[in-house]
Amino acid sequence: MESAIYIVATPIGNLSDITLRALDILASVDVIAAEDTRHTRKLLDHHGISTQMASLHEHNESERAASMLKKVQEGGSLALVSDAGTPLISDPGHVLVSLANELGVRVVPIPGPSAVTSALSVCGVPCGRFIFEGFLPAKRKAKTDVLLTYEKEKKAVIFYESPHRILDTLELMNEVFGDRVIALARELTKRFETVRRDRLPVILEWVRADLNQQKGEFVLVLHGAESVELSVSDEEKKRLLKRLLVELPPKKASAVVADFLGGGKKEIYNLALELKN
Repeated sequence: MESAIYIVATPIGNLSDITLRALDILASVDVIAAEDTRHTRKLLDHHGISTQMASLHEHNESERAASMLKKVQEGGSLALVSDAGTPLISDPGHVLVSLANELGVRVVPIPGPSAVTSALSVCGVPCGRFIFEGFLPAKRKAKTDVLLTYEKEKKAVIFYESPHRILDTLELMNEVFGDRVIALARELTKRFETVRRDRLPVILEWVRADLNQQKGEFVLVLHGAESVELSVSDEEKKRLLKRLLVELPPKKASAVVADFLGGGKKEIYNLALELKN
């Protein structure tokens, strides 16, 4: 086994959702660093793997990373797994991988399941470009502040949420985003998997009315904000340009008008030059 750290993606629910390469790596490395060894043991037992494990989670990663890396530097091999999905995506591992890169230790990705890509593939929300926010803050004020930063975001935004906070989060989203489309993916790849896409008020009432829809792990995919075309006359553009030209050069003034009121940038710039002269 080549000396390296292998970042191994593991199932997010269904234990069969794991690659042949991942199974080979897990069976061959010297040790598996697991977020919760009890959880990972179920996966290893299911596939007949008996590799030694060591715990590596957010509370002990800083103190254990160096000793684990030392063993790899001495010729050993290590696989890093989280409880579900791809490590480091809202999971521990950053300290270990960051230090490995600093020390020149080889880090090898073993790709596979991810709740982010799984949700995007079935949610029906345009996702050619997207932003991954992950888990929102627990406190309501901090959570609201984060949501407000996406009020006009045109890309899809992906959030993770836990069962005891899902209702509060949907209520806040409804307040901030109003009638925006959202997809809710619950318990992906598991027995009670649910995916629904609708307007936020509809999703909120559906979850509020059904306690079963408040259980499990959630991925929320928020539809990007739609561009609003304003109908603005040439006279209004000219009036705004005149005011901006008092403070700004023609190039900057015309860029502001084009961004806020629409229209051809070159045309507005030429108008700004005329007004300035």
